[in-house]
Amino acid sequence: MSPHGQIPAVSAALAHAAPREAVPETPASSDWMDADNAQIRRWHHGAPLVRPSRSGQLRRLRQQFRREAHARRAGDRQLRVLAYSLVLGTGGSPDEDWNTLQAEAEEHDYAIGARLHDVAVPAASYFPGARASRGVYTPPWKRPGWGEVERLIRGGFANGVVVLDRHNISSDDDEYHAVIKHLGERYQAFVHLVIPEEPAVPT
Repeated sequence: MSPHGQIPAVSAALAHAAPREAVPETPASSDWMDADNAQIRRWHHGAPLVRPSRSGQLRRLRQQFRREAHARRAGDRQLRVLAYSLVLGTGGSPDEDWNTLQAEAEEHDYAIGARLHDVAVPAASYFPGARASRGVYTPPWKRPGWGEVERLIRGGFANGVVVLDRHNISSDDDEYHAVIKHLGERYQAFVHLVIPEEPAVPT
C-alpha cells in the first residue's frame, strides 16, 4: 500500500480507538450564537453573505438630529443649509441636482447658503472581491467639496446639508453613520435627504 493510501486507514483506526469526549453545549438561547451558526451554514453552502440592512436605524438617527435643529430654531427664522452633490464621472454636472435640492429646500422652508459638489473618484484601496459598498468611491472626509461642507457647518454658517440621497455621502453603512453622528453630535447639524434611506446596493 502506498503512503497516501495508508492515511485514511490510519485515520479510521484512530477514530475507532479514541472514544469521543462529550462536549458541553452552549445554551441555544444566545442570539449571537444563532446568528453565528446561520452565518457558518451560509458559508458552508456557498451562499453570499448579506449584512442586515441598517437603513431604518440610520434614518431614525438622521431625523432625530433634524428634529433637534428645528427645536433650537428661534421663532420664524429659517434653517440655513448647504446643498451638496456627488457627480458621477468627470463629464457629469451637478446642475440637475441643484434644481432638485433647491425645490426640496423651498418645500421645507430652508435657506440654501452655498452649493458644493465633488466628482466621484474610485478609491485607490479598492480591490475586486472586497466589500463593494466600501472603497468604490473616496470616503466623504477625503473629498474637497465635503470638506468645505464641514468647514462651513463648523464655522456656524449652516445648520445642515441637503443631499439627493445617502449614496451621495456614502453607500457604506458605517461611513454614513459616522457622518450623521459627527455632524449631529459635534455641531448640532443635520443631514436632509430628498430620497430617504434604503438598503445599500453594491456599486
